[in-house]
Amino acid sequence: MNGSLKAFVDLTRIQFFFAWPLLFASGYLIAAATYGGFSWAGLLQVALIGFFGFEAGFILNDYIDRDYDRRDVDNRLTRYWRLFGTRPLPDGLISSRTTLGLFFLFAAITTLLILALPYPHSAYVLVIMLSCYGLEVFYQLKKRKESFPVAQLLGRIDFALFPVAGYLCAGYPDSTAALYFLFFYPFAIAHLGANDLIDVTNDRARGMQTVPTLFGLEGTILWIAGFTLIHAVTALLFAVTLGPIAWGGIIIGLILLAIANVFIIKGKTPDAGLKVLPLFHVTMLVYALSIGIDAFL
Repeated sequence: MNGSLKAFVDLTRIQFFFAWPLLFASGYLIAAATYGGFSWAGLLQVALIGFFGFEAGFILNDYIDRDYDRRDVDNRLTRYWRLFGTRPLPDGLISSRTTLGLFFLFAAITTLLILALPYPHSAYVLVIMLSCYGLEVFYQLKKRKESFPVAQLLGRIDFALFPVAGYLCAGYPDSTAALYFLFFYPFAIAHLGANDLIDVTNDRARGMQTVPTLFGLEGTILWIAGFTLIHAVTALLFAVTLGPIAWGGIIIGLILLAIANVFIIKGKTPDAGLKVLPLFHVTMLVYALSIGIDAFL
């Protein structure tokens, strides 16, 4: 594999390509079960929206942080997220201009796919897409200078809105959409805390104000555990509206998160966070698959 292709793989984190369409489609499948209108073509369209939309967000993240990423001194998290362990912009493998062009290309493809949805669903999803990219920019810029983790609390709304946007591809703003958001938001915040715990050395070198640099390792552990507990409560509220398969998936996910928290509490180190980070991602997949299968059946 040549260097340009490797750089593209690391820029897009393409090895995780299947996760984002699954999460996005889980919302669509709930909406289709509630309001009708399911089709395989529609499911494919939704999956492509989820894929290109999320990939554009990855690229935007790297573009905004391109100068700060040059200060990295610890590549543990880079090796986890990027197949070849490179940061294409700071390493000079992809130019800033090319990266920005790729973002606009992926965002344009996403926009065209969204506009092909029936109205008003196209409008709902387009507004969320633009809001999410705005929140991503806010998150990356705000965490450079803050005394309280406002960037984290507001910026990660974008991730929590992602499956809701999938729901709005066929559904309407309703209590189910709100419950999906409330279910996923504290998970997104706990997951971000785990990422920040692992990357604390780099964040200090970059001068970033993240949960560990603001509150220390003990504070970060409490942050992750606290939002995991909130997530458990909102998960049960959301599960009441779902069927038995989704119930089972949510229970499995909560068990995995409990195990992850125990390891983090005992380890109290970035390495402990890195060891259990896959549990957060497996949990997300279990949620998406169980919710989607439950709705489809």
